[in-house]
Amino acid sequence: MRFTDTPELASWRGVVRAFVAENWKPGGPHDELAMHGPNAAAYEEITDKTQNWLDKLAANSWIAPAWPKKYGGADMSVLEQFVLNQELHEAGAPTSRPMMNLVGPTVMLHGTDDQKAEHLPPLLRGEVRWCQGFSEPGSGSDLASLQTRAVRDGDDYVINGQKIWTSGAHRAQWMFMMARTDPSAPKHRGISYLLVPMTAPGITVRPLMNMADGHSFNEVFFEDVRVPVRNRIGEENRGWYVGATTLDFERSNISRAIHSRKSVAKLARFTRDRAAARHPVSAAHRMEIVDRAIETAVVEQLSFVIVSMQAAGGVPNKEASMCKMFGSELAQRIALTEMHVTGMSGQLRESTLMQSHGLNPTMAYLSVIPQTIAAGSSEIQRNIIATRGLGLPRG
Repeated sequence: MRFTDTPELASWRGVVRAFVAENWKPGGPHDELAMHGPNAAAYEEITDKTQNWLDKLAANSWIAPAWPKKYGGADMSVLEQFVLNQELHEAGAPTSRPMMNLVGPTVMLHGTDDQKAEHLPPLLRGEVRWCQGFSEPGSGSDLASLQTRAVRDGDDYVINGQKIWTSGAHRAQWMFMMARTDPSAPKHRGISYLLVPMTAPGITVRPLMNMADGHSFNEVFFEDVRVPVRNRIGEENRGWYVGATTLDFERSNISRAIHSRKSVAKLARFTRDRAAARHPVSAAHRMEIVDRAIETAVVEQLSFVIVSMQAAGGVPNKEASMCKMFGSELAQRIALTEMHVTGMSGQLRESTLMQSHGLNPTMAYLSVIPQTIAAGSSEIQRNIIATRGLGLPRG
């Protein structure tokens, strides 16, 4: 595992940094927490800034760095992608359009020529927003148990059922979803992968507000929704395997490591400033910050391990689970440390003292709770580490 860039990567890093310095203006409305808050005007301002930036990335073919060039990507190597993502996250700049690296590779690898022509160009340009219709009540970790039905009726499927925790469904024009088309088949073999316009009659979107008063999640209801068979991706009843599609793009989770490091750095600056103002933070809480800094270095090293394996042609498995589990649990520990260090003033949602240091402990604390559930719960990650990493028997 290399800890320094090769001359070629160092040159590439310089190109990326120069591009970011010229085109990305830090500060202003691009806060992730505000993206899902109740202020519609703030959301639109953030969206406009993000869209302008992503358009510049797309013009450079950096919006989908792993995609083949014929589909509008840059066909970058794993290490080139890693450097690009590392520099963008260091600058606090967005890296991709929502859902692009989920639905894009699926259409690219399994879609017809007509489907590729219809969906890939507007996806790259950010003209269409997508949401993912996978999870259902009772079908989260065991997704193959989903019960939403799609019954063939001539040239259409008729969909009935419900999806839940659907991020961005209230702003999406399309959904990529899995539905059961053969209820008599084994659970993994009776599912089809469908592209559904959110304007289709019979679709109802209902918001699910989180504890931070944010609106990113929704539940979506389908009542006799008709979708053309031509909107199916891949073969009928083979949607589980289509849905498992991934493209070989860098997923070292370096973004989480960088975000954690920045959060700890803000907390350290707050502590130093409080000491200078003769309001020192207790020794116990300062030691908490030290622990979080060490753990942040650990998750960065786990990210380097993963990208090094990918660059050598390996497929991280237990390593990716270790990085995801440790990183998401670390985010929760950092938020808890922020609450400890900032004390009573940190419990205010709007505090001049906190804002002057770039901190919002209350919102951070509430927002990180789902991190050990989303994208594979910590329990699932521990099972993977135990069985595939340590060779322990299944329970």
